[in-house]
Amino acid sequence: QVQLVESGGGLVQAGGSLTLSCAASGSIFSINDMGWYRQAPGKQRELVATISSGGSTNYADSVKGRFTISRDHAKNTMYLQMNSLKPEDTAVYYCNAQIDFGLGYDLDYWGQGTQVTVSS
Repeated sequence: QVQLVESGGGLVQAGGSLTLSCAASGSIFSINDMGWYRQAPGKQRELVATISSGGSTNYADSVKGRFTISRDHAKNTMYLQMNSLKPEDTAVYYCNAQIDFGLGYDLDYWGQGTQVTVSS
């Protein structure tokens, strides 16, 4: 049984910072791509940032220069450092992982989500 557990969400004023964490646990052979997504009320889930197993990163234009994605392979944990937060960053943030169980293909896992609220 694999679990992705997010933490670090909360309420912050505009201009503030938060760091989200996503820890994967279970019988994992390896984790390939990981990513953060978010969903605001009434909107579709959107990509925030992704990071490959080799450390290559990709960001949505709306967060470039403000958010930094990183990961710790030894801990099977991914992070999202969010700076200069804006009210429009308010959303539920979900982590995603492409997990290899040694079967020759990846399986897609999602965390339960963590709420980030930015007040103006």
